[in-house]
Amino acid sequence: MIKKTPVTCNLDCGAGCPLTAHVENGKLMRIQNSALKPAHASACPVGLNYTEMLYSPDRLTSPLLRTGPRGSGEFKEISWDEAMDYAAEKLTHLKETYGAESLIRLGGSGSCRGALHNTASLPERFLGLWGNYTETSGNYSSQATSFSVPFVLGTNKAGFDPATLEHANMIILWGANISDVRFGNETARRISDAKNRGASVVVIDPRRSRSVKHLGTEWVAVVPGTDTILMAAILHVLITETLIDLDFINTYSIGFEELKQYIIGESDGIAKTPAWAEERCGTPSQTILSLARRYAATDPVALIPGLSIQRTLGGEDAARMAVILQTVTGNAGKMGGSWGAYMGGRLPKPRCGGMGVLETTPVSVPVYRFPDAILGGKKAGFPSDIKGIYTVGGNFLSQGSDINKNIRAFNQVEFSICHDPFMTPTASYCDLVLPTTLWPEREDIITPSGNFLLYSHQAVAPLEGVKNDYDIFCELAERLGFGDKFSGGKDAKEWLEVFLADSDIDDMNAFRETGIYSGPDHHRVGLSEFIDDKKANPLNTPSGLIEIVSQAYAEAGGSALPHCQHDAPDKQHPLRMITPHPRFRIHSQTGGNTLMGKKDKATLWLNNTDAKKRNIEDGDLVAITNDRGRIHVEASVSENIMEGVVCLLEGAWPVIESGVDTGGSPNMLTSTEPTLPSEGSRTHSVRVEVSKATT
Repeated sequence: MIKKTPVTCNLDCGAGCPLTAHVENGKLMRIQNSALKPAHASACPVGLNYTEMLYSPDRLTSPLLRTGPRGSGEFKEISWDEAMDYAAEKLTHLKETYGAESLIRLGGSGSCRGALHNTASLPERFLGLWGNYTETSGNYSSQATSFSVPFVLGTNKAGFDPATLEHANMIILWGANISDVRFGNETARRISDAKNRGASVVVIDPRRSRSVKHLGTEWVAVVPGTDTILMAAILHVLITETLIDLDFINTYSIGFEELKQYIIGESDGIAKTPAWAEERCGTPSQTILSLARRYAATDPVALIPGLSIQRTLGGEDAARMAVILQTVTGNAGKMGGSWGAYMGGRLPKPRCGGMGVLETTPVSVPVYRFPDAILGGKKAGFPSDIKGIYTVGGNFLSQGSDINKNIRAFNQVEFSICHDPFMTPTASYCDLVLPTTLWPEREDIITPSGNFLLYSHQAVAPLEGVKNDYDIFCELAERLGFGDKFSGGKDAKEWLEVFLADSDIDDMNAFRETGIYSGPDHHRVGLSEFIDDKKANPLNTPSGLIEIVSQAYAEAGGSALPHCQHDAPDKQHPLRMITPHPRFRIHSQTGGNTLMGKKDKATLWLNNTDAKKRNIEDGDLVAITNDRGRIHVEASVSENIMEGVVCLLEGAWPVIESGVDTGGSPNMLTSTEPTLPSEGSRTHSVRVEVSKATT
């Protein structure tokens, strides 16, 4: 007999979907969308095909102790008691010999949406009780926008519910590949509906993505890292042709006149005209003119920026300028419009309890620069000399920038420990590997995108030999003398009861039975109360208004006014490489040998003209190189990408032999030099050269 159970994956895909697990004789047979899901919601291929991950022959089922050189893959199986004793001994040695700050936490997004089974909050709680360890601040995904937008709006909670797109007459997907990257599980279908009823959907991207093909009515190509330049040129048209909403600007913002002087060239002698922009961003001036005029003439317009535009040099200003565009056109805070801020997870969620992270005072380093902190230590200006790594749910030797530098960092520490279900590249460089459960094997409350809570039951028993991260930390905390403080005397199920008692949910039985709790309103626009009454509901900025010019941002190390900047030309490495999210991988979580991961084959998108210059044909093995590394993959030659730009999807596991990666991991070529002042990722400001590979 088949048992149907409500479940939800808690991977870092940007959604969180209500699913149903079909279980027969204790085995998960298939996963489907829940029959009770919202009409526009749809799960991604990774979640629907997760049985492959669950029953993969590559699952780890015993703790592993390294016996050979780091990275060699040489380990021996040990018992859980041996593993816990060894971990406790090594952690105690680090703390007593070097101090607690000698251990750095590298948390990941392996389980990022769970109220309990969360690979960020669990190690934070554990290590906070252990001592003042070295924390990592910021994130790889959205650091530049998370840092900069609050200077403009006073908050990052400036999103909108996807249902509001039914009121939009134009949607601008600026570096947002909604078809592949999950900005909520309803967004793609809401955009498709808008297109079908006649709304224009403009996709601004260096490549013809799936969103261009399936959602867009128009593709506007732009050189990566020049989005602020294109935005400035659009502003120039809006200002010089008197297409701005001056009443809205004067009512809700400050600083526009200073911005105007910069855009028209009065302050620096450079008018940011479409012709000026075309030379720098590659977008034809007539396209810029047409887009700006249609933008101004359409009401309302939802501008949805992807995170790609802020993973560049000057990404902070791209994030700020997107908000400014919506402000000067009067689309900010409007039903069917948007603030131009990142929409993912940016509205209040239904209340649900949590374990909490205990107050500690760890020193901190930017996560984007973690290998520099390990390799350089105090002599390089970092706050600690790091001797140990504790990583949970993360694959930093695939996803961290400059993999060769990351490897050197892992090789330098005295001890490293990780929790992971698979022998990832990161696990292979750790001294102790602890095998963990996957989401169908545990029970949790999941916070998805949108105004929902989801209950995910344990569909099947865990594989023999694996443990929940929570239980691992409980056992290790017990050995280190703070077991009761960490667990609060509760097992996982008891914690979930506490969370539910401290939630918005009235009918807990119905919540468990259906797996879905829906908030009362799904047509919310962030900060709408400010638009309704700015005096009663001022923004949390010094002026209480939208700050087009921000002195506070200048004091934080940036420029008070957003400025156009991009990376300098590089004759040796003339091609710009972008590294978008794949469709069939959640970052690197279905990398390795999975069938899903192999659907996103590691190939290099290359424009026909660039290929011809290099005597490269479709299917040729090519070498992608810069000063940091070398990758060999097949070329995919087409007109689906701009001239001067190449594309290699992120998430592939590196396979390094004699210094060459044949796995197709773009982070072999990225840099740990951040965009400032946010200390965020600039992985779309990468310069490379491409040639035929020699074997």
